[in-house]
Amino acid sequence: MVSKDKKKYVTKWKNRRFIKSLTYAIKGVQTVFNEERNFRFDVFALCMVIIGGLFFKVSIVEWLWLLLSATLVLTAEIINSAIENVVDLATDLKPNKLAKKAKDMGAAAVLIIAIFATLVAAMIFLPRIYFWILTF
Repeated sequence: MVSKDKKKYVTKWKNRRFIKSLTYAIKGVQTVFNEERNFRFDVFALCMVIIGGLFFKVSIVEWLWLLLSATLVLTAEIINSAIENVVDLATDLKPNKLAKKAKDMGAAAVLIIAIFATLVAAMIFLPRIYFWILTF
């Protein structure tokens, strides 16, 4: 059982309204967009994917794969940024081997998902680009 004191502490910080939680989530997206160059690049890449998808008229299944992989990249970037901020807070910005490992692992997760997203985009767009070039 959870003690009354612990329950009171947990509920004190818990959001009771959906709109308030949504507001905090949007603020988080704004923060990562403003502070993380890689996230802005990923948003730009997503815009290019959307333009390419519209131009080449990709199928609904291809849209699903493209948007899923792009969403995974953006989500991984947000999680990685959160990890980096928590590590910096915990170490007071002082060099630490474990802190470096945690940051490197977060970056590795983003890299793996970004490679997956690149492969998905290449499998969908490269044949279309090839045939589009041949039509000139």
